[in-house]
Amino acid sequence: MTRILAIETSCDETAAAVVADGTQVLSSVVSSQVDLHARFGGVVPEIASRAHVDLLTPVVAEALLHASMDGQDLDAVAATVGPGLIGSLLVGVSAAKAFALVWDIPFVGVNHLEAHLYAALIEEPDLELELPLAVLLVSGGHTMLVSMEGHGRYRLLGQTIDDAAGEAFDKVARVLGLGYPGGPEIDRVATAGDPRAVAFPRGLKDEAFDFSFSGLKTSVITYLRKHPEADIVDVAASFQEAVVDVLVTKTRRAADAIGAKGICLAGGVAANSALRERMLDACIADDRRAFLPSRSMCTDNAAMVGAAAWWRLQSDGPSPLDLGADPNLRLPLLA
Repeated sequence: MTRILAIETSCDETAAAVVADGTQVLSSVVSSQVDLHARFGGVVPEIASRAHVDLLTPVVAEALLHASMDGQDLDAVAATVGPGLIGSLLVGVSAAKAFALVWDIPFVGVNHLEAHLYAALIEEPDLELELPLAVLLVSGGHTMLVSMEGHGRYRLLGQTIDDAAGEAFDKVARVLGLGYPGGPEIDRVATAGDPRAVAFPRGLKDEAFDFSFSGLKTSVITYLRKHPEADIVDVAASFQEAVVDVLVTKTRRAADAIGAKGICLAGGVAANSALRERMLDACIADDRRAFLPSRSMCTDNAAMVGAAAWWRLQSDGPSPLDLGADPNLRLPLLA
């Protein structure tokens, strides 16, 4: 059994987990900074990195306590090395390297995007994967369609050419006067609204696999200026419907194109209730396996980092201790 202490500090969640053999989550602790950033309407990088410094040691201690382990029981330490906020990343990477040196165990650097791919798979460890999988990775910073052809083997099918879906959710939530983070707030109020109330545009819906949400965001702003009396629950529901419609349509198209046996959702927006319901319905209709991570696994967490780290350790071995944090790190793709 290979037991890995994983650390995640790419943005505003301070997280640590102990994962065995890439599938057994022995502990998972997440300390959220939402309250620190809420009054600013978004993540403030300097505040985030300072909070990680304060929170990381107790979070790691709690994860080890819940797993009934100490450093001598571990086989490796992993940390997210990118992409993300550079200050936040450096806190986690520096701590992981220090632990690795003190405990004399390997260090594994993990790509945050790859970790999200494993969030859904970690909860179904006994399921034999039928590849390829069409993966929709959708978050505040990324929206992309990926063909997963094996562990560590990915092909990019399409991505956003402007705003990520999660970014659009946050921006529209601010325009509607909702709280932060915007995605959960729009999801919450949209349940009481009519998704057909406003026919917002579906950017690039009929064109290949790339996404565009900037025009949709602008359409919401324009509509509210022309209709100040509009019910925000209907606007929120209609906006959400437009986003989900595009995401599901393009994912199904991509799955058809690559002959995918299943569809996997990943990233923070994968917690959206409408997206989950529509994607599950699409998979049932198309006779495909649906990999939907639990909501706790959609948002940033260290368990997914530990799962990805185990696979990387098997295939690539330990990472060098001079490996740096890279805020612009990309998903490793096949040529």
